Amino acid sequence: MTQEASVLICDDQELMRAGLRLVVDGQPDLTVVGEAGDGEAAVAQALTLRPDLVLMEVRLPCLDGISATEQVRAALPRTQVLALTMCDRDEYVYASLRAGASGFLVKDAPTAELLVAIRSVLRGEKVIAPSVTRRLIDRYITGALAPLTDATLDVLSDREREVLSLVARGLNNAEIAGKLFLGETTVKTHVARILTKLRLRDRIQAVVLAYESGLVRPGG
Repeated sequence: MTQEASVLICDDQELMRAGLRLVVDGQPDLTVVGEAGDGEAAVAQALTLRPDLVLMEVRLPCLDGISATEQVRAALPRTQVLALTMCDRDEYVYASLRAGASGFLVKDAPTAELLVAIRSVLRGEKVIAPSVTRRLIDRYITGALAPLTDATLDVLSDREREVLSLVARGLNNAEIAGKLFLGETTVKTHVARILTKLRLRDRIQAVVLAYESGLVRPGG
């Protein structure tokens, strides 16, 4: 029997916490181990419960979710954080990722999308809401974020370029595997090789490079 992944829910709205608990606890591979209503409680609960994943509202009282994320990740590097908020402002996305969150999702995302994001983050993948991906790219290109490597796509195989183009369109590993008729482990290996060959830090930088190089075009 596969061990359930433990989840800590951090949100200042009781109804939202209840809704998230209902969704998460309804899955055979996930279980909610605790809740917190403010940032300080989120950190304290995380240190006590040591969950596999924290669902973290960005705007929390006492201590904001970004600062809470930074503290949790510093103390518990194996605990992943998925940032959630109703407001997808660029600065929240950027600050959450800088703080160590593995993903950023808006609260009005469909339940299926939330569950895919949770499982993707638990597998070590980066997840960014499609609605903010384009703006993240713009911020990289305009210099608001760290510059990319000067590597070109010439070092990639045809299959790796194909995988990169799908990563840039926001597909996760499971979705890419289905589209290309590959095993998910094979896709994960391709992504790792792409990042290594291009000397990139994460999937977000890979998305940016795919757009900058012209491999993928906005709206394409």
